[in-house]
Amino acid sequence: MEMAPRPGGPGLARAAGFVLGALFCAAPWCQPWLALAIGIAFALLGWTAFDALARKASLILIQGCIVLLGLRLDLPTLRNAAMSGILFAAATIIGTVALGMVVGRLLRTGREITILISSGTAVCGGSAIAAVGASIAAAPTSMAVATGSVFFLNAVALYLFPLIGHALHLSDIQFGTWAGVAIHDMSSVVNAAKAYHEGAGPAGLALDTANVVKLSRVLWIAPIALLAGWHSRRADRKNAGPDASPGARQPILPMFLVLFLAASALRTFVPELSRIADPIRTVAGGGFQAALFLIGAGLSKEVVASVGWRALALAVVLWVFISVAALLVVRATVG
Repeated sequence: MEMAPRPGGPGLARAAGFVLGALFCAAPWCQPWLALAIGIAFALLGWTAFDALARKASLILIQGCIVLLGLRLDLPTLRNAAMSGILFAAATIIGTVALGMVVGRLLRTGREITILISSGTAVCGGSAIAAVGASIAAAPTSMAVATGSVFFLNAVALYLFPLIGHALHLSDIQFGTWAGVAIHDMSSVVNAAKAYHEGAGPAGLALDTANVVKLSRVLWIAPIALLAGWHSRRADRKNAGPDASPGARQPILPMFLVLFLAASALRTFVPELSRIADPIRTVAGGGFQAALFLIGAGLSKEVVASVGWRALALAVVLWVFISVAALLVVRATVG
C-alpha cells in the first residue's frame, strides 16, 4: 500500500518522525535551506517514510503554493512585471539554457537532467523543474537530483549573496534585481532580499524589487515548458524511429500555470483579497518549505550515487554564469 511506511524499519515511529519533520519545516521559524537540509538528513539516515506519496506531495505543494501567490498579484501587476526588463530576462534565460545544453553534453549528465537543471537555473528553480519535468515526463530520479542540485545552491546563496552585496555596496534596488535574477527559487529570493539593506533607502526596498524581478521570470515557465516538451518529443521520435508510437506524456502547459493566472484574475476583480495578502504569503512560504523537506527526503544515497558529481557540476557552472553576468549588468545599468 502506497501510504505504508518503509518495510523493515521502526514503522509507526518512523512515520510519526517523518510527519513531525515535515510540520517543523513548514513552520514560520524554519528557513528554506534548513528544510532541504533536514529532508536530506532524513534520507541519508534512512528515516524517510511514505516514499511515493512524499514525491507526489512535494510536486502538489509547489504547484499549489504558486497558485496561492497568484491571489496576491493582480493582472496589471503581472503585466508590468513581465514587460519590465523583458530583454534582460530573455537574454539571461536563453543564454543560461543554451550554455546548459553545451556543458551538459560535455559532462554527459543525460538529456533529462540537463534540461531540468538548465531550466531551473534559468527561470525559477524548483517551480520550473516541476513544470518542465511534467512537460517532458521526466523520471522521478532525474527530478530529485536536479531539484537537489539547484536547492543546494539556493542554500549557499542565502548566505553568500548578502555578503557579496554588502562588500560591493550594492544599493537595495541593485541587490534586489541581482537576487531576483540569480537566485533560483522565490522562497530563497525572498529570504536573501529580506535580510539585505544598504544605505539610506527604506528597508524592504530590496525585497520589493526582488519579488517583481523574480515574478517576471516565473512567467517564463510556460514558454520554457512548451519548448522543452517539443524538444523532448522530437528527440524521442528521432531515437525511436518513424514507426514508433508516441508515449504518454503530461500536458505541455501545466495546469497550475492556468490556475495561477486564474487566481491573479480573481485578485483583479476582487480587490478585497489584498487584505489577506500576508496570510497567503505565510501559508505559501510554509508550503514551499514543506515541499523542500519532501524533496530532500527523496535524495537517497542510491539516487545521489547514480549521478555522481556531474549534475552538481552542471548546476554550479550555470549558477556562476548567470550570477556573474547578472551582477555585471546590474552594476552597469541599475542605479
